[in-house]
Amino acid sequence: MAVIRILVDGYSLLHQWTEIAPGKPRFSAAARDELIRRLTLYRDSIGTPITIVFDGAGQTVETSQFPSTPELEIVYSRSGQTADQVIERVAALMQPFGEVLAVTDDNAERDTVLSLGGMASSCLNFINEVENTLADFQRDMKKYNRTEKDRFKQRK
Repeated sequence: MAVIRILVDGYSLLHQWTEIAPGKPRFSAAARDELIRRLTLYRDSIGTPITIVFDGAGQTVETSQFPSTPELEIVYSRSGQTADQVIERVAALMQPFGEVLAVTDDNAERDTVLSLGGMASSCLNFINEVENTLADFQRDMKKYNRTEKDRFKQRK
């Protein structure tokens, strides 16, 4: 069965991906926006919808410059709820439709998603996957652009 959605524990991923917004606090709007920007590029490359869940319990969430869409959802947990709980609930609700991939470094959360028939990835493995995919995409775009440029020159 194919992965129908990737569920990302936003702050768990931000804590591991230190290259994102260097020098900025991991809970800052700048760090969140950079994570969203990179995952948007990744989603555009692979075509699989992504939901990024941030712990929002009790804190005022600053508006992101990126809107939430069905292809890349940005969700904040409510007061009294954690991102882990949201991810586990979504994994359970989506079970009849196909597999989900949960990205987190929380072992209990990964075990829960696996027990629901989903898949799980550590943050470091996911970061490597995203970076490799984006590098491949850039390489493919350069090759395509070069080919089109040569083709255009030949028409003159």
